[in-house]
Amino acid sequence: MDRARGLSVRFKLTLSYAGFLMVAGALLLAVVWVFLLRYVPERQMVFHGIPVPSGPRRSDLQEAFVPKAAIAMGCLLVFGLVGGWMLAGRMLAPLTRITDAARLVARGSLSHRVRLPGRRDEFRELADAFDAMLAQLEAHVAEQQRFAANASHELRTPLAITQTLLDVARNDPERDNGELIDRLRLVNTRAIDLTEALLLLSRADQRSFVRYRVDVSLIAEEAAETLLPFAEQRDVTLETSGEIAPTVGSHELLLQMTTNLVHNAIVHNVPDDGAVWVTTSVQPEGVALVVENTGGKLSPQFVSTLVEPFRRGSERTRTDHAGVGLGLAIVKSIAQAHDGELTLTARPAGGLCVTVRLPAAPEHVGVDG
Repeated sequence: MDRARGLSVRFKLTLSYAGFLMVAGALLLAVVWVFLLRYVPERQMVFHGIPVPSGPRRSDLQEAFVPKAAIAMGCLLVFGLVGGWMLAGRMLAPLTRITDAARLVARGSLSHRVRLPGRRDEFRELADAFDAMLAQLEAHVAEQQRFAANASHELRTPLAITQTLLDVARNDPERDNGELIDRLRLVNTRAIDLTEALLLLSRADQRSFVRYRVDVSLIAEEAAETLLPFAEQRDVTLETSGEIAPTVGSHELLLQMTTNLVHNAIVHNVPDDGAVWVTTSVQPEGVALVVENTGGKLSPQFVSTLVEPFRRGSERTRTDHAGVGLGLAIVKSIAQAHDGELTLTARPAGGLCVTVRLPAAPEHVGVDG
């Protein structure tokens, strides 16, 4: 933003310090003047017609006091300006350091930090908050760069496969195109799924949705009912239970979040007689959706990486329907967009326990639909 050049804060503080010092000096001199006037007679005293020596009169005091007072006020003005300029510069030095850091950040240096030394005060708190903001911004930019690189790689793969298949078909005109069309259809479907997942992830990150009062338990039942044939096909028992859990948010996004969790729990399960449990509950701090599944034992270090975009559960079983690697990343973004949090915990017996905590809905919020 272009702004007209104005007086610097340092100059304003200098004028303020000097002005305050001048006012204080003037008040002090006025008090001294009033005090002296009480003990100095206005004219010479006469006793029985004979003048009595009584020291200096008011006229003499005025002639001696006023010039000295003017000199004193001049000295106070000079001292106030010089001292105020130095004091203001010292007080504003931390702010200058923060401003320099902000300019470096504006030029793209996100790794720079203020790191203002000294005990905590208003400037130190501002510097610490600025450093924390820079750290979050740097991490966010790095995450977005990794995400863009991974997305480009994932999108390039189906395009490269399509190009290869088309080149083969062009070089061999007599080849049966039925198999080629089927493979192209699969590759195109994967590219569409990946694009839709990226759009959904972007929508959740931008929080561009209307919020209504929704019941997480009904959403869990809807997602389980939709995926029940898929669970039966894979010999996985799917159970839902829990109490009414009202929250505020987008029914579509919360349904997508729950569907992703249940789908992952079905896909990454044991080969035979697997199980998935979906429960909802009301807690003091909000509502909770818990999705647990049987499966192989997972290390805590591996579990902590599952929410990263394009991270597929290679250590988990039955990953032939693992998707595009954005399932849990979308779940995390949707939960954060609803002011909630996502927690992943490895089950001691094997498998994964995913908990989504969301704020409880206030009573005055309207119902979705």
